[in-house]
Amino acid sequence: MEKNNLNIVGIIPARMGSSRFPGKPLEKILGMPMIGHVYHRSKLSQSLNEIYIATCDEEIGKYADSIGAKWIMTMNTHERASDRTAEALKKIEKSTGKRVDIIVMIQGDEPMIKPEMIDMAVEPLLEDTDIKVVNLMAPVTTVEERNDPNCPKVITDKNNYALYFSREPVPSSKKWHGTMPPTWKQVCVIPFTRDFLLKFNELEPTPLEIIESIDMNRVLEYGFKVKMIPEYFETQAVDTLSDLKKVEELMSGDNLIAHYA
Repeated sequence: MEKNNLNIVGIIPARMGSSRFPGKPLEKILGMPMIGHVYHRSKLSQSLNEIYIATCDEEIGKYADSIGAKWIMTMNTHERASDRTAEALKKIEKSTGKRVDIIVMIQGDEPMIKPEMIDMAVEPLLEDTDIKVVNLMAPVTTVEERNDPNCPKVITDKNNYALYFSREPVPSSKKWHGTMPPTWKQVCVIPFTRDFLLKFNELEPTPLEIIESIDMNRVLEYGFKVKMIPEYFETQAVDTLSDLKKVEELMSGDNLIAHYA
């Protein structure tokens, strides 16, 4: 597919009621709410025609207005970010009268996202029409991260298609005495083709998805494939207050901030 002929839209699902860190999207990093960093950095991607914040909270909507970001009000009953993204997609198409071809779901707790990460995640959908959904993955570099249930891990086949996503430390190291094979974590920059996202949204949630609390296991349980793309940027998702403090230290002096519009 030719990128110039496609309508590629980024959607940032966000809500104030996170069970692990309530109010997280508006917590400040270097004086700016976290979701503001995600929005401004995503907007620098060369792949996106437009970007929206999808939320069920007026506070987030008001902040979006204050920075000139487009946003969509969604229901407050969604259990998964992908479900919120699918609702936003339908509303965007209805309001613009224009079909969206690729939707990039960008989690609102990835304030260190690089625009190049979005571009590299979209690329496989342009190159291979058999690919319907892509995830980024990054190396797990510490034992702490490997054991952290807030950090979703992924096991892939030899062609970098996902086999399973887990919050447990996989693969197991209990019987392995050599050098551990590379361990990867999911990075939540997830492009879908339009039709596949809508199809996915109609599928009933699955046991492994619920157990692990990871959307992509639903894709796998119904027999579809998730293409994984390795990336090696230094990023850190924010799941806890300690993550927030770590990210603020890592982003000190970040050169992308000067390019926020």
